[in-house]
Amino acid sequence: MTLTPATSLTLSPVEARVLGTLMEKARTVPDSYPLSLNSLMLGCNQKSSRDPVMDLGESHVASALDSLLAQNLVRANTSGRVTRYEHNFQRGLQVPEQSAVLLGLLMLRGPQTAAELRLNTERWYRFADISSVEGFLEELQDRSAEKGGPLVIKLARAPGAREQRWAHLLCGPVDETQFAHAAGGRGADGSSGNLARIEQLEAEVAQLKTIVHQLCTELGMAPPGPA
Repeated sequence: MTLTPATSLTLSPVEARVLGTLMEKARTVPDSYPLSLNSLMLGCNQKSSRDPVMDLGESHVASALDSLLAQNLVRANTSGRVTRYEHNFQRGLQVPEQSAVLLGLLMLRGPQTAAELRLNTERWYRFADISSVEGFLEELQDRSAEKGGPLVIKLARAPGAREQRWAHLLCGPVDETQFAHAAGGRGADGSSGNLARIEQLEAEVAQLKTIVHQLCTELGMAPPGPA
């Protein structure tokens, strides 16, 4: 069993989910961003585009926010009736936009190949090609100790897989053996293909439902029932 080296920043799995969700919603639903505590909790608990799926309570999310605020990775906007939260990831870690996007996807969806990352980041940032994704991943892997050390690692090729996957190190050392079984559910080319697109559509529908319920609440209307 080989453990990868840790970085100077170590997040809990819940903190990583909260941070990744804020990063995702900033890109995919800018009109409803920053997020309230309730909207953030719903985003963290999505059944699609999440690995692993979590069932976090409000207290778990609030506690993670307190920690992230203290680390300057999240900012709170208290000017309205409800406190809203936004991420400060890129500046907090001093990484370029492209690197921040890749780390956000790795936090939300677990280890992925460069091809999967390029596909899954389409709504966040459009990479020109797979080689550009690999270039930023390699920069994150070769990050100097002065900057906090590596933020990602390239995992050993899983049995039956054609491509190697990448994992983030923001939650500390990674036991590569725990991810070996996951390759069996992927295509031979390492791409999630139609599954990724279905997950994307499910995520969009879930977010639209949340927005409709929020609007109905603000207007004093009863939310619509199931179609």
